[in-house]
Amino acid sequence: MPVLGIESVVYCVSEVVRSVAFFEDFGLRLTEDRPDRAIFSLPDTSQVIIQDIEKHAISGSRIEGHGVHEIVWGVDSMNHLRRLVDRVVVDREVRWDEDGTAHFIADGGLPMALRHWPSHRMPLTAVDPVNSPGNVNRMNVHRSWIARARPKRMMHAVYLMPQPDEAAAFLCDRLDFRLTDRQRDVGVYLRCEGASDHHNIALFNSTGGFSDRSGATRFHHINYHVTDLDEIMVGRNYMERRGWPRSTWGLGRHRISSALFHYLPCPAGGEAEYGADSDQIDDGWIPRDWDGLFGFGQWVHDMPDFWIEGHDWQVGFAAGSVPGRGSIEDRQPDSGSPLSTVKEVRG
Repeated sequence: MPVLGIESVVYCVSEVVRSVAFFEDFGLRLTEDRPDRAIFSLPDTSQVIIQDIEKHAISGSRIEGHGVHEIVWGVDSMNHLRRLVDRVVVDREVRWDEDGTAHFIADGGLPMALRHWPSHRMPLTAVDPVNSPGNVNRMNVHRSWIARARPKRMMHAVYLMPQPDEAAAFLCDRLDFRLTDRQRDVGVYLRCEGASDHHNIALFNSTGGFSDRSGATRFHHINYHVTDLDEIMVGRNYMERRGWPRSTWGLGRHRISSALFHYLPCPAGGEAEYGADSDQIDDGWIPRDWDGLFGFGQWVHDMPDFWIEGHDWQVGFAAGSVPGRGSIEDRQPDSGSPLSTVKEVRG
């Protein structure tokens, strides 16, 4: 299982101080603070780096605007790291740092890097038992109270780009990522080989779907993984008390990954997402093909205008998907092979 997940991200920003203040309120732990560069550390030992875009621009990046200009993927061993770099170096430059990090530009103009991640650990969490009619799991005990949201790890990153399938093919062919799902006219979701998250990166089409149709390559958001719904809402309330801009959509649950979400506008670029309760999968998963709007959400607190109309409820298998392993063999999604016909159930 070579690539384990996001070991670190590098935000390139113009307002370092304001960005640092945001992430401190968001719940990250500041471990290094300089005028032009700051570092936050998360419980899984991953890092969030904030740096001045004028002093520390990343060469070769096609990403426009502020946001995460480099993702460093953590690899489980040096042997696996060298094997992956051998695939990358065939047709592009790889720059090695003294600490053993291999930097390169992935298809689509996305700066990425590979680094051995021996300290990686999955934080252990516990959720309170849930009561429902006829299903009592918490008797004479109230739920836990928390004062602040404290993200445990980064689950995924999302980018907008004009040709997401090409970048996705690079990640699958060179770094052994798995295709998880497709969202028609929106993009693709990919999982690291060594992770069980529904996706660790999503690549959205900047010429259609939910984009501004500009065709630009831009950072969209990072998902910061918290324990449950309560932690999401505690974090949201705290950010509002601190005066940060409110979420556009509020709390919601995606249908395509089952995950709870709450996106907040971020001064470091794009949005910062509190996320919880996502589907977990392995190589037995078969990638699916979704209508874009249907996959967007099961429910949203502040429903956007684009989601008011009805959607195509039919879900099919992604073209070219092979049982046990996601692949991108056919670049065009096939909506004609239904996985199931889902009927709306009203309570």
